[in-house]
Parts: sequence; C-alpha cells; structure tokens
Amino acid sequence: MSRFGILFVLTALLSFASKLFAAENLDAARIVGVWKTANDRGEVELTERAGKIFAKILTLKEPNFPANDKKGMAGKPKVDRENPDPKLRDRPLAGLEILRDLKSAGAGKWDGGHVYDPETGSTYKCKLTLVSTNKIEMRGFLGISLIGKTTTWTR
Repeated sequence: MSRFGILFVLTALLSFASKLFAAENLDAARIVGVWKTANDRGEVELTERAGKIFAKILTLKEPNFPANDKKGMAGKPKVDRENPDPKLRDRPLAGLEILRDLKSAGAGKWDGGHVYDPETGSTYKCKLTLVSTNKIEMRGFLGISLIGKTTTWTR
C-alpha cells in the first residue's frame, strides 16, 4: 500500500474514533443532571467521571424515618441502616452514591455498572436507557437482565 493509502486509512480511522468519542460525550451530557426517582420518592444526581456515569441521592421526599418505624428510629434522619457492613450503617442517605461505573453502550444506553438499594442493603448489576430527553429507565438485575426490575426516572 502506498504512503498515501496508509495516510488515508489512518485519517479515516482517527475521524471515526473521534466521532465515536464525541457521540459518547454527547450522550453523557444528555444524561447528566438531576432526576426524580420512581414514585417521586426523591431526587438523584447523575454525573460523569472519567467516562463513566455515577449517581447520588440528592434529596428524599421523606428524609426522616416515619413515626411508626419498627426499628426505633422514628423522626430521625434516614441512614444506610440496612448496609451489610455495620461500619456504614450510620451514613446519611442524602448524598449517598447509589449508582456507579456505568459505561456507554452507545445510542443512549449505559451498562456494566452497579446500583445499591439502601432499603435492602443489596447491590445489583444495572443498566440505563435514555428513553427521551426527560425520561430514563434504570434496570437493576441479578446475573442476567431478565431477572430484575426496571424503574423510571424523570427530569
């Protein structure tokens, strides 16, 4: 192959790679922000760090344990009391990172990450799909995606 041919192929590959990288960054920009969780129970903030998507709880609609709390914490701010690690059970839920390490899977999809459910203390694999500008579907699952639950978050 001539030098011109090699240069042409390299230029084409670099152009394709830069467009692919730009598309992933555009998708990340579209998903980053504040989202309301299912049933309007609170708000989470999605951020991008080092090419991956993370989320933390910003606010809770009911930030304190209810008056009839069965574990004797009525009226106290909600904490991560179901965490399997006893050292982490006093962490406030507000500010808690619940979603981590999601990587772009192209065209408004992210996967390969994990979601933490503070209500059960369990961590699941997860994936996100940007359904529209103002709607995300988050699927948490065990092993394979068929065994799981999907919730919808809105802007």
